[in-house]
Amino acid sequence: MKPKARFIESVTQTALSCDVQMPWTRGTRRVEFISRRTAKPEERACG
Repeated sequence: MKPKARFIESVTQTALSCDVQMPWTRGTRRVEFISRRTAKPEERACG
């Protein structure tokens, strides 16, 4: 196998085995985080 083909194969296999969640796939959890971040200071929970 040529070096470039081996590299491409390695990158492809790594990408397929990756389990990182992208921001747009998190749904409700992401919306909650954004609402906490943009809340007014008096609406935020202390502590």
